[in-house]
Amino acid sequence: MSPVTIMIPDDTFATVRRAPDEVAREMRIAIAVRWYERGLVSQDKGADIAGLSRSEFVDALSEFGVSASQESAEDIQEAIYAL
Repeated sequence: MSPVTIMIPDDTFATVRRAPDEVAREMRIAIAVRWYERGLVSQDKGADIAGLSRSEFVDALSEFGVSASQESAEDIQEAIYAL
């Protein structure tokens, strides 16, 4: 993995009542969920980015209100009609 440095004001950690390592973990999960939501990464890759198992990543998707399925309603409809 390549390290990435993000500068965050020191008082942020007290404001959100989180340690820096907790903030970093939450940021990894949030970006992985966002990239999955946009269709940029798969569940497996999202889980890897987030540092979670795939089932934990699916739980994180649910917590963020993101569907675990990347299939659109049109994709599902086309699949049904193709049968």
